[in-house]
Amino acid sequence: MTLSAPIFQARNLNSPQSDSGELENRPKTLVIFAIVVAILFWASAFPAIRVALKAYTPTELAFLRYVTASVTLIIYALIKRMPLPRGRDIPVIAFLGFIGFTVYNIMLNAGEMTVSAGIASFIISSEIGIISLLASLFYNEQLNFKGWLGVLLCMIGVGIIAFSKDGTLKFSSGTILVFLATISISIYSVVQKPLLRRYSAVQFTTYAILAGTFFLFFFAPQAILSISKVDLNTNLAVIYMGIFPGAIAYIAWSYVLAQIPAFQAGSYLSLIPFVALIIAWLWLGEIPTLIALCGGIVIFWGVFLVNRRS
Repeated sequence: MTLSAPIFQARNLNSPQSDSGELENRPKTLVIFAIVVAILFWASAFPAIRVALKAYTPTELAFLRYVTASVTLIIYALIKRMPLPRGRDIPVIAFLGFIGFTVYNIMLNAGEMTVSAGIASFIISSEIGIISLLASLFYNEQLNFKGWLGVLLCMIGVGIIAFSKDGTLKFSSGTILVFLATISISIYSVVQKPLLRRYSAVQFTTYAILAGTFFLFFFAPQAILSISKVDLNTNLAVIYMGIFPGAIAYIAWSYVLAQIPAFQAGSYLSLIPFVALIIAWLWLGEIPTLIALCGGIVIFWGVFLVNRRS
C-alpha cells in the first residue's frame, strides 16, 4: 500500500514518532495477513479438489475452477478500470499463466485422483526447496552449504512419499504428477517477481489467471456439459476453489513475493501441509501412512536447513 507525498509529510509533521512507526509496521502487517490468507485457502484446496474429482475429470475441474476465478477478476478489473499489460510483458505473462495455472492445476488434479489431500500438500511443500534453488540461480539469493543440503533433503522426502502407498513402498504415478505440479508452481512463483515491480499483485494475478484460463478453454465443451449432472455441493466446492484458493490466495501470494525475498516467502509454505492434513482429516477422514509421514518429516527438516542462514 502506498501513500501520496503530501499525506505522508503532513502526518510526519503532526506526529513523527507514532505515525512513522505506523507506516513502518503497516507493510509488515499486510505481509503477515497475506501469508495467512494464502496458507489457509491453499490448504483448504487440497481436500476440496478430492471432493470435486468425484464428479469431474481433472481437466474439467481445472477449467471450471479458473473460469470462476476469471469471471470474478474480470468484474473487479472492469470496476477498477484496470489497465492492460504492456505489450512486451504479454509473452512472459502468457507463459506464467500456462505453467502456473494450466499445467499446475491439471497435474495436481490428475495426481489427486490417486494421492490423498494430505500427501499432495506434503509434496507441494517441496516447492520451498525448488524456489530457493531457482531464486539462487535467477536472483543471486545465495544459500550456504546447509541450505543446499536442505534442498537435497526436500527432494529425498518427496521421493520417500512418491514410493509410499498403503504403508508399503510402491511406485505411484499420482505423486509424480503432483511433483510436476510442484515444479510448475515454483517456476511461476520465481519468474513473476520482476513483473511485480511494474504491476500490483491484483493486476499481475488477473493477467496470469486469464492467460491460464485461455489455455484451459480446450476442455470447455466437456466441462460445461458435465455441470448439470453434478450435485449442488460439488459445484459450490468448485466455485469456492475458483474465488478463494484460486483468485484471492494467488493475489495474496504475489503481494508477499513483491515484499520479501523469494526463498523467505517460500519458507512459509511449510505450514500448508499441517493445515491441509487437519482439514483433510476433519473433512475427508484421510489419515496418512507412517512412511508418508516420515517423508514429510524429511521435507520439513530440509526446509529448516534452507532457512537456517548464517
